[in-house]
Amino acid sequence: MTTTLPTPAPAPTSPGAAAPPTYVVRTLGCQMNVHDSEHMAGMLEAAGYVPASAQDAASSRADVVVINTCAVRENAATRLYGNLGHLASVKAARPGMQIAVGGCLAQKDRSVIVEKAPWVDVVFGTHNLDALPVLLERARHNAAAQVEIAESLQVFPSTLPTRRESVYAGWVSISVGCNNTCTFCIVPHLRGKERDRRPGEILAEVEALVAAGAIEVTLLGQNVNSYGVEFGDRGAFAKLLRAVGAVPGLERVRFTSPHPAAFTDDVIEAMAATPTVMPQLHMPLQSGSDRVLRAMRRSYRSEKFLGILDRVRAAMPDAAITTDIIVGFPGETEEDFAQTLRVVEASRFTSAFTFQYSPRPGTPAADLPEQLPKEVVQERYERLIALQEAVSARENATQLGRVVEVLVAEGTGRKDGATLRVTGRAADNRLVHLATPPGSVPEPRPDGLDPRAAVDVAPDVPRPGDLVAVRVTHTAPHHLVADSALDGGPYEVRRTRAGDAWARRERARAGLEDDAHGHGTAPAPGGPVVLPMPSLRRA
Repeated sequence: MTTTLPTPAPAPTSPGAAAPPTYVVRTLGCQMNVHDSEHMAGMLEAAGYVPASAQDAASSRADVVVINTCAVRENAATRLYGNLGHLASVKAARPGMQIAVGGCLAQKDRSVIVEKAPWVDVVFGTHNLDALPVLLERARHNAAAQVEIAESLQVFPSTLPTRRESVYAGWVSISVGCNNTCTFCIVPHLRGKERDRRPGEILAEVEALVAAGAIEVTLLGQNVNSYGVEFGDRGAFAKLLRAVGAVPGLERVRFTSPHPAAFTDDVIEAMAATPTVMPQLHMPLQSGSDRVLRAMRRSYRSEKFLGILDRVRAAMPDAAITTDIIVGFPGETEEDFAQTLRVVEASRFTSAFTFQYSPRPGTPAADLPEQLPKEVVQERYERLIALQEAVSARENATQLGRVVEVLVAEGTGRKDGATLRVTGRAADNRLVHLATPPGSVPEPRPDGLDPRAAVDVAPDVPRPGDLVAVRVTHTAPHHLVADSALDGGPYEVRRTRAGDAWARRERARAGLEDDAHGHGTAPAPGGPVVLPMPSLRRA
């Protein structure tokens, strides 16, 4: 996954004052990396930087460009150096521009990055995100690259300033690091042993997000359901789900990712008993072969995995379950692969993130014999994709005719002139493209403001952060379509605090006064985006 943090217009400066320096953060990798990038952006803004405009961000024209890297897949280095190669010419044309590289690949490769790309100014790791502004200043002062990699966590990332990607949904880290020893995975080496946050700290952050307008949070950890191991409470994650789900004003709680070996029935009970915990589960399978699972050091077997899914569906019949699968692990036979296909068929996954095995230097699997030929892995991968496409199509077809409540996202949907669809996520996290009623879409405004953010927007216009009840009229393997608004069917927009917060932010970005109540008060530029860590409350 590659993301770039959204780029509101920079804050205005007084006449004659030097414009504040601009930044762009580019993210290569998982949700943990996306959330780390939010911390990087928050620290840069606390240090006086402002986001580059959308146009400048797209072409990397900024005073500081940060690349937050991933090291999980084999092509991670290729992607990084491809990005750096492009930035070399941009930097040559922009005197004073700085380039920083952070994240998992930086933790792994360290000074090698500067040796291969000497135009890089700063390299920092996963354990010292807080050092970024200081390292940039030191590199500028010394006119030399700064490489600083900490071997253990210096500051828990969630205590750092954070510039959130979204005002209506947010990530909340409950732990960092991992205590598992999967033979294919380099994450424990780069992220370290698991460190758990205290429940009171997590709840304080959730409450701060809700106060800023969010109605959805996703709890993050390399292995969320082992949460509590550091302070000796094996039931801590189930308790945390119930506590977070009870925060007033919060409507949707998600989490990712649990490990099947540590998945316990108290978590299922908490999910089923807490209305705000969504009927959705991402449970990494990796392989359906017990022999391969042993070689991977995945301490569960296929029947245990299927048993967990059966119990989840017994408690939550409408739960949508997704997964991760690796094809072509060293020594995987055709019979092993057939077992994976069997488990995929039986699991009825809504979708699957499928990967071809790639050896990561430093992992035990990289040194295993029987590394499979590329053509064998590719052929199996294509068979797995074909099966999962068919399974996803069948699972999504069960949604036809159902009324679902969709949390509208900022991105547009599968638009055309007739439907003017917007997009969002149902409670079970399925992607939904929904049509709006004819004539309901407001005309573009001459001041450039998104017309949905206007104070007087019509009540049937869904804003990002609002919830819309619609009927599913068409299904496909990767999404649902809900065009019920076009035939007089269900279409009900529920205004939310999240939609209000989004609209205030957009008006602030456009430099317009928020006169919804006639007070003429101008909110701070950028709206409720940057959140410092709130005061902590005791667990």
